[in-house]
Amino acid sequence: MKKTLALLSIALLPLASSAAVPGDNSSMPHVSVPVDSGVKTRIGGFVGERIDVCMDGRVLTQDCEEIVDPFRHKEDTKSWQTEFVGKWLLGAIDLYEYSGDPALLAKISHAAEELVKTQMEDGYIGNYTPEARLTNWDIWGRKYTALSLLKYYDLCGDRRFLDAASKSVDCLIGELDRSDVDITMTGNYFGMASCSVLEPVVWLYRETGSKKYLDFALAIAEGIEQEGSSRLISKALEDVPVSRRSDFPSKWWSFENGMKAYEMMSCYEGLVELGSVTGNPVYLQAAQKTAASIIRDEINIAGSGAAFECWYMGKERQTIPTYHMMETCVTFTWMQFCARLLDKTHDAAYAGQFEKTMYNALMASLKGDGSQISKYSPLEGHRFAGEEQCGLHINCCNANGPRGFGLIPKVATTVDADSVFINLYLPSETSFNLGGIPVSMNMSTNYPVDGYAALTISPKKPSVFTLALRIPSFASDSFSVSVNGEPVACTCEDSCSGKGYLRISRKWKAGDVVEVSMRIDTRLETLNGMQAVVRGPIVFARDSRFSDGYVDESAVIQADAQGIIDARPVEATGSFCWLDLQVPMVVGANLEDPADSAVRLIHFCDFASAGNDWDKTGRYRVWIPKTLHVMSEPYHKY
Repeated sequence: MKKTLALLSIALLPLASSAAVPGDNSSMPHVSVPVDSGVKTRIGGFVGERIDVCMDGRVLTQDCEEIVDPFRHKEDTKSWQTEFVGKWLLGAIDLYEYSGDPALLAKISHAAEELVKTQMEDGYIGNYTPEARLTNWDIWGRKYTALSLLKYYDLCGDRRFLDAASKSVDCLIGELDRSDVDITMTGNYFGMASCSVLEPVVWLYRETGSKKYLDFALAIAEGIEQEGSSRLISKALEDVPVSRRSDFPSKWWSFENGMKAYEMMSCYEGLVELGSVTGNPVYLQAAQKTAASIIRDEINIAGSGAAFECWYMGKERQTIPTYHMMETCVTFTWMQFCARLLDKTHDAAYAGQFEKTMYNALMASLKGDGSQISKYSPLEGHRFAGEEQCGLHINCCNANGPRGFGLIPKVATTVDADSVFINLYLPSETSFNLGGIPVSMNMSTNYPVDGYAALTISPKKPSVFTLALRIPSFASDSFSVSVNGEPVACTCEDSCSGKGYLRISRKWKAGDVVEVSMRIDTRLETLNGMQAVVRGPIVFARDSRFSDGYVDESAVIQADAQGIIDARPVEATGSFCWLDLQVPMVVGANLEDPADSAVRLIHFCDFASAGNDWDKTGRYRVWIPKTLHVMSEPYHKY
C-alpha cells in the first residue's frame, strides 16, 4: 500500500507547467507528437474482404442526416443520441484512409460540415437542453464530437474543425467552472463516462500546446482519485481486479456501478495519452496493470468479455450460457486499448490479444452481408441485431463496430523511428517512409490456415533499419525466419527481452525476401468440464447448418497427450463459412453400440462464420460438454 501511495503521489504532483507564465512555454512539458511515417496498408484474404464488406454494407449505408439532426434541436435530457455521429465519423475516416473511396469521403465531409453548423455561440455542440447540460450522457457525447472533429481536422487540414473542437471543450471547461460541478461526479459509472473526455482534451493539448487543456486533463486525473470517484489509478496500482473496483450495485445502470467495461477502458486510453505528453510513467503503469487484470480475469476464448456490458470475472465463467455477453462496444474498445498499449510499449503480447479479438469476436459481430453489427456475440446460440436506441435507427455497436475494422490496417504494420513492426500476418501491400526513403512491402501468406509467410521488401534505395517480426505465443518454439534463403538465428531471448519480436537489423535492398515459418497446431482447450477447439488465434464452433448432429450433444474430442488434435482446416469456398475443420469426436453417452462409440469426424467452422446468417432457427456452439467417463477419469475432477 505504501508503494501504491508513493506512486500515486508522483502521478498527481503538479507539473512545471502549472507555474508557467501565460504565453511562456519554456517550462511546459514536452509534447510528444507521433512521427507520421505515412504507413498505408491494403489487406487481402478473409480479413480484407470483411473490412470491405463492413465499409460497403454498414458505413456507406448509414443515414447521417438522422444522426446529426438531434444536434439541431437540443431537446434531450437523458439519452446518448450525440455519440452516434462521432463514432460513425471516427470509423468512417479510418476506413476512408484505408480505402480512398471518394463516395465515403463525400459522406464524411457532409456529416462533419452539418455537425459544425449546429455549434452554438458559446461553443456547445450537443443536444441537451440548457438545464440538463452536464448531466447523464451529455459530456460523453461531447467527447465523441470533439474526437471526431479532431480526426476530421487531421484528415482535411481545415482549421475550422480544430477551432470547433477547441470551442466545444472550452465551453465544457467554462460550464464546469461556473456551475462548480465536479466532472467526476457527473453521469453514470462513478463518473467514468464523463471523465473519458480526457482523451480529446489531451489531443487538443498536443495539437495546440495550450496550457488550459493540460491543466484540465490533470484536473480530471486528480479528480478520478478522490474519495467517491472511480480511483482508476490507485486501484490499478493496487492490482484490484476490474470487476471488483466497486461493490455490486443496487441499480445496474447507475453512478454506483464501477464495473462498466467500455467506459473504464475509455478512461485508461485518455490516461495513457496523458502519460505520453507529461512523461509521467504512472498513467501508463496503471493502464498496463488494468490490461493485465482484463487478460487474466475477463477475456474469453474469443477475445472479448463482459456481460450486460460489465466485467464479471468472465474468463472462468465463459462456459456458462450468459445473458448479453460480449458487447461489440467492449470488443472494439479492448482492441483499441491493446493497440494503444502496443504503440506505447512495443510489447507483442498486446498484438496477440488484438489478433485474437480481431479474428473471433470482431469478425463474428458482422453479419454476412455487412448490413448489421450484433450488439452481443455469445459463445453459443445465434446472432441477432441489437435494439434501436434513443429513438434512432442505430445503436451503439452499429456505430462503434466499424471502428474495429478500420483499426486493423493501422495495427498490421507500424513504424517507429528506425524500426518496422510486423504485428499481424495478413496478405497485404504496405508502403511507408523511413528516414525520408519510400519503402514498399508485400506479404504473401495463408496464415493462420498454415504458418508460412513471405515478405518482399523494396526500399527505393538501400536503407538500414530494423524489421521486427512478431513471434505468436503459440509458436514460440517453432518460429523460424530466413532472409534471401539464409536462416536467421531466433532464440528465447527474442521472445523475452525482445518483447515478443524477432528483430533483424541490416541494410535492406529492393527485392529482399523474408520468409517466416511456424507450426500451427489445432489444440484442445478445456474448462469446467467443457471443451473447445482452437487453431492459432482462431476459435472454432459447431454450427447446425452442417447437419451432422446436435450441436449441444456431449462428446469426447480426440486429442493426444499434449492436447493436439489431428485436424487441419480448409478454406470452404462457396460454403457459408471461411474455414471448415473436421474434428475427431466420440459423440454422445452411448458406448454399447459400436456405431455410437466410434470416432466420427464432425464439422466445425471458424467462430466468425458461426451463425453469420443470423437465422434464429439455427444454432452454433463453441464450448462442447465433455461426456464423463468415470472408469478413466476421477469424477471428483468435475
